[in-house]
Amino acid sequence: MTPERFFEQLWTDYIGIAPAAGRLHGLVEARGETIVNDHVAFRTFDLDPIRLERLEPHLLALGYQHFEPYTFADKGLRAWGYVHPEGHPRIFLSELETRHFSRQLQDIVAGLCDQVPVAALNQPSIFWAGRLWTPVSHTTWTTLREESEYAAWVAALGLRPNHFTLSVNALQSFRDLPALLAFIEGHGFALNEAGGRIKGGPDVLLEQASTLADRVAVEFAEGERHLVPTCYYEFARRYPTAEGRLYDGFVAASADRIFESTDSQPRKDAPAG
Repeated sequence: MTPERFFEQLWTDYIGIAPAAGRLHGLVEARGETIVNDHVAFRTFDLDPIRLERLEPHLLALGYQHFEPYTFADKGLRAWGYVHPEGHPRIFLSELETRHFSRQLQDIVAGLCDQVPVAALNQPSIFWAGRLWTPVSHTTWTTLREESEYAAWVAALGLRPNHFTLSVNALQSFRDLPALLAFIEGHGFALNEAGGRIKGGPDVLLEQASTLADRVAVEFAEGERHLVPTCYYEFARRYPTAEGRLYDGFVAASADRIFESTDSQPRKDAPAG
């Protein structure tokens, strides 16, 4: 599989559960813009067979290279950033470190991972396979969410792109990220305000913002369907390093608040820093 085909498949899955992102993409394109994807992100659990180390061989086979590790102690997460020497979109792969949570959460997650067919790991399609276990009950989802919104998200939606990211650097008709956000809000899209609507800045070489996640009816146990937050659209502006090339990494403090784009009630405290 080529990186181009990989991202085509991811985009198809993504807009299937985040139709608002598809509409927003179309609105920006209608201004004559050619949209460039800065990065795509995935969520998983730290258990076999879907822990980070078991998934990343598919990324490495596509030509990706490790860039930098990240930790998110408050959310019990760790992650790796990946870059491609030919300039394909960056990838951010994170996992929930279940040992930091209650025995109840650990048992629920272990039960889900035990259902994953090992053969599903044989193809890169694992990254858009969705839920590889029987639907959880809405009560179980609520129980997980009380401890970790991230755990509940993966339990309900499975393995798939959590968000795509529009590169502000590639835009021609918006002078900066605030101008883009004004356009987005003007079309009725809600923004993630946790930690401020713009996370980061030139001092950390990366500015980020995002919409709040779309809400789509998802199947739960016994055929019940409930609206849950699915995926969001992110926007990133990168600044050059001392060597003169655009920064390729991520900023953990900013990413920590971007994660809250899938929280229906993200914290709205003062901007970090």
